[in-house]
Amino acid sequence: MTVASRRSVLAAGALSTLAAGAAAFQAGPAFAEEETMSHRPVRFRPGGCVPDLEVDWHAGWPSPKHDPAPEIQSHHADEHTVIMRQNKSVNYEAPFMFLLFGNDAALLVDTGATPEPEYFPLRAIVDAHIDDWLARHPRSGYRLIVAHTHGHGDHKAADAQFTDRPHTTVVGPGLDAVKAFFGFADWPATPRELDLGGRVVDVVPGPGHHASATVFYDRWTRLLLTGDTFYPGRLYVQDWDAFAATVDRLVAWCDEHPVSHLLGCHVEMSVQPGVDYPRGWTYQPDEAALPMRVDQLRALQEAVREIGGAPGIHKYDDFHVWHQV
Repeated sequence: MTVASRRSVLAAGALSTLAAGAAAFQAGPAFAEEETMSHRPVRFRPGGCVPDLEVDWHAGWPSPKHDPAPEIQSHHADEHTVIMRQNKSVNYEAPFMFLLFGNDAALLVDTGATPEPEYFPLRAIVDAHIDDWLARHPRSGYRLIVAHTHGHGDHKAADAQFTDRPHTTVVGPGLDAVKAFFGFADWPATPRELDLGGRVVDVVPGPGHHASATVFYDRWTRLLLTGDTFYPGRLYVQDWDAFAATVDRLVAWCDEHPVSHLLGCHVEMSVQPGVDYPRGWTYQPDEAALPMRVDQLRALQEAVREIGGAPGIHKYDDFHVWHQV
C-alpha cells in the first residue's frame, strides 16, 4: 500500500509565530446543517456526519531505520475531522491525535510522544491540514486550541511546537490548567462544553488512568475520544476508585447520548483475542482495529466490577487491565 493510499500528509517549512493565551478564545454561534466550499459558516448538525473509520493504519516496520512511511499518518474521517497517528518507527507508543475543525477554531487533541520537529513534524502537519481546510472554508483570525486527553509524556511531548504559533492556545496538561480552561467548578462531577464555532465538543472528566484525564465527545461525528482510559490495549490504572467511577460515568454517557464509536489513543492488542503486543515493540503487523464499540465499554465496566480493585494484570479479549499497586 502506498503512502498516498493511506492518506498521509507531510508538510515542510514553518510560519511566522505569535503566542496567544487561553483568554483569547471565544466561542462562536451554533449552526444546524453542513455547508461546504464556501466562506459561509459550516452548519454542524449533531450527528450530521457518519465518520469514515475504514483505514489501514501503519503499524511500524520490521526495521524502524528503514521504514518508508512518513512520521505521521493522517486520515480524514470526514472533511472536518482528521485522525493522525505517530509512526511506531519514531516512537513505539504510536499515539493517535485528533484534529477537529469548527467555524471559529480547530481543536487538536494531544501532541504525541516526540518533541523534536525534525523527527516528528506535528506542527507542520497540523498547519498543512489547517491551510487546506481554510482554502475550502476561508475566514480570518482562525484559531487553534491544543488540549490533551491526559498529561502523560506520550500525549504532550510536542506542545512546544505550538507555543509560539499565531492565534493558538495550548492548554496545560495539569489538573489546575484543565479545570481553569474548561471551567470545571465541581471536578469530576459535571462535563463542560467547548464550542469551536457551531461544532460543540463535550469535555467529560475521566480521572483514574491519570489525575487530569478527560474524554472528548464530538457531537458532529458522535465519536467519543477516550484517550488512555479505554482502547484496545493495556489499561493502566493509577487510581482504582477514580477509574471505576470514570468507567461508570462513560457508560452512563453512552446511555444518554448516541455514540458512533469510541476511539482511544493507542492500539496494543492483536487480532487474536486476549493477546497483546509486548511493550516497546515497533512493529505490529496484525494489530486490532482502533474503533471500539459501546458494548466493549460495558464489558470493561463488568471487568472493573469483577476485579474489584485487586492488584494484578487482568486479561480480557479486547483489553487488559493493569492495576499494580
